[in-house]
Amino acid sequence: MATATALPRPSRSSLLRAAFAVNTTLILAFGYLLFTDATVGAPRYALYGVTWVVVGLWVMFDTRVAAASAQTKRRAAAIAVGYFALLAVAGGLVTSPVPGGTEGLRVAFLPPGWGPALVYGGDLFNLILMPARVVGYAALAFLVYDTVVEAAGAAVSGIVGLFSCVSCSWPILTSLATSVFGSGTALALTVSTFSYDLSTLVFLVTVVLLRWRPGFGS
Repeated sequence: MATATALPRPSRSSLLRAAFAVNTTLILAFGYLLFTDATVGAPRYALYGVTWVVVGLWVMFDTRVAAASAQTKRRAAAIAVGYFALLAVAGGLVTSPVPGGTEGLRVAFLPPGWGPALVYGGDLFNLILMPARVVGYAALAFLVYDTVVEAAGAAVSGIVGLFSCVSCSWPILTSLATSVFGSGTALALTVSTFSYDLSTLVFLVTVVLLRWRPGFGS
């Protein structure tokens, strides 16, 4: 396995895509605040929400998946879908029904990035589709897809290649662990207060490790 290398300098096209992600997200956020009853609330929460969306959009626009066979891509897609499903459950996008909770479909006008959130309450499950989580988890799943495709061209293949590198498997485990840890269901108030801080930090570290994969080589 190759030794770790320094992070590459971003290209001009990469910087342009990053600027596009920032500008698009800010325009949508300002329009959302202007035309709805949403408020910013605590500034740091709004900043976190916008950060999730910006980084998620940039990842999906800027990542170029290596060439691979159709079979390899199908396997990588299956793993990525499973990864997204795990994050959706651990991160609170899909939850169990709450006794006495509101049923049906509605829109929650949360602070920018977290809202507008599509909320569904049902007898079997609840959905809380906040843009920041949906875009962020989709970006992580896409990076996992890219990682598995690259692993197929390395000395090891498929899922074995993904988990053979600590810097690749750590984000998967910590993303799930931090999502559960930050849920606040059985934790002290101080922990739940910082759940957004913790989840945002792990999200950004996860993106870095899955995007550049230090220690992972072909």
